[in-house]
Amino acid sequence: MGRPDPEEGQLPAPVKPPDGGWGWIVLLGCFVITGFSYAFPKAVSVYFKELMKDFHVGYSDTAWISSIMLAMLYGTGPVCSIMVNQFGCRPVMLIGGLLASAGMILASFTTNIIELYLTAGVLTGLGMALNFQPSLIMLGTYFDKRRPLANGLAAAGSPVFLSSLSPLGQVLLEKFGWRGGFLIMGGLLLNCCTCGAVMRPLDMGMKRKMGKAQDKYEAKEMLPIGGKSEEGISTTDGTKKGKKAKKKPKKGKKLLDFSIFSNRGFIIYTISKFILVLGLFVPPILLVNYAKDTGVPDTEAAFLLSIIGFIDIFARPACGMVAGLKWVRPHVAYLFSFSMLFNGLTDICSARASNYTGLVIFCVFFGISYGMVGALQFEVLMAIVGSQKFSSAIGLVLLIEAFAVLIGPPSAGRLVDALKNYEVIFYLAGSEVVLSALFLGVASYCCLNRGKKEPLPENNPSAGGGSDTEEAESDVQEAEEHSSNNHQLAHSTDNAVVVANEEANHVAEEQRGEGGGCPSGDGEVLARDSCNADQMVERDSF
Repeated sequence: MGRPDPEEGQLPAPVKPPDGGWGWIVLLGCFVITGFSYAFPKAVSVYFKELMKDFHVGYSDTAWISSIMLAMLYGTGPVCSIMVNQFGCRPVMLIGGLLASAGMILASFTTNIIELYLTAGVLTGLGMALNFQPSLIMLGTYFDKRRPLANGLAAAGSPVFLSSLSPLGQVLLEKFGWRGGFLIMGGLLLNCCTCGAVMRPLDMGMKRKMGKAQDKYEAKEMLPIGGKSEEGISTTDGTKKGKKAKKKPKKGKKLLDFSIFSNRGFIIYTISKFILVLGLFVPPILLVNYAKDTGVPDTEAAFLLSIIGFIDIFARPACGMVAGLKWVRPHVAYLFSFSMLFNGLTDICSARASNYTGLVIFCVFFGISYGMVGALQFEVLMAIVGSQKFSSAIGLVLLIEAFAVLIGPPSAGRLVDALKNYEVIFYLAGSEVVLSALFLGVASYCCLNRGKKEPLPENNPSAGGGSDTEEAESDVQEAEEHSSNNHQLAHSTDNAVVVANEEANHVAEEQRGEGGGCPSGDGEVLARDSCNADQMVERDSF
């Protein structure tokens, strides 16, 4: 039999997420990427004291390095979404790994703070952004029922790398200076390319139908050779083209889907995240220098970030497991609101910590609350918009958060330079986080729970535990029905041809028996008309 046309003879349908298999390798890559993306801007703060001495700048000037990194991580979200939708996750991540590494290597040769902004800030931040967002998209593709746990495990990469990169940076600073440290850090960032290489696209489910070549081959076998067979083929081809014309609009994919702004849950989430980011990153960025100013030795000050990271390592997977429980998953937004409230109150209650013991206690509670926020933030977004629109949603959310990142830490740095008091900064940051928690909880209850009679366009996939799976199964079933319809059409055409042949032969035999064939002489005109009628019956039947 003939081979079907590979383009026209198959219907792409989303594959059911495996929730394991190669997905665990993808999870490992996402773990490393998340670690570099979130821990690196904080770990770079270890070098700020030396940068202030070499470039003769204030703390607010050096704080811009971390802010620009985070701003690029967030602000380039729509660009990453478009690139992923256009080229796929793996090529984008490979390019991102090279850019991140090149930025830190070039930063080791800079001679002023502006060059440092452009290299370590812009270039490295862009590279990490091109790795971070595609890795989350791939994680959502490979996991569905275990997605909360997968998000928690991947988010644990941030504390693991924070607890290791911060002491490593201190060691590199003491042995090689900040230039040597930047150069070695640039080499470490090349591991992002390895993580990008393992992001194998999940094969699209292809249900092979009756292809064009196969239809023609079968039609030629069943029908007489000549114009009659081509007429039968054109009937089946015309039917197939008509059905494919209806399917073509479904294949089109928007590079950036703005329809998610019609989702009230997405609007509430975006506003709360903007307020959250204003204060969330301020304490860990200021913590090391705050400890040094209170008389804590440099090594012990850097170890405070390791404490946060160590606690965070266990908090994120544990929170992911709790979020995956059947009775918790439908209300994961409220758990996220509680985690933000916990984090904000930790900042406020620990603002007066003035010794190393107090700072350690702060780091323990901050690590727990910060881990809960990190484990839930993207799980809540996936639950609101679904995996199909997640690539566009995360890009737009990160863009909006970028403005908050550019406002929060630099403003805190300027207040430190002006007031010489860290207590006010911790009060301010904690208040912003508490406000975001209250807004998310109250708005979700008032705007969403009371409007359940009018369901949102995008249903919560986590509540059912498998909306993506059901969608994939429906597409496969549709492909099977379409294939069976084509087979039935081909068989019905063949049966019609056989029946028409038999009827035509039967009419011809009766006429020969009655009149002895076509009459001649006086009945010549009638005979000609009779023979033409027989031929027309045969022609019309085909």
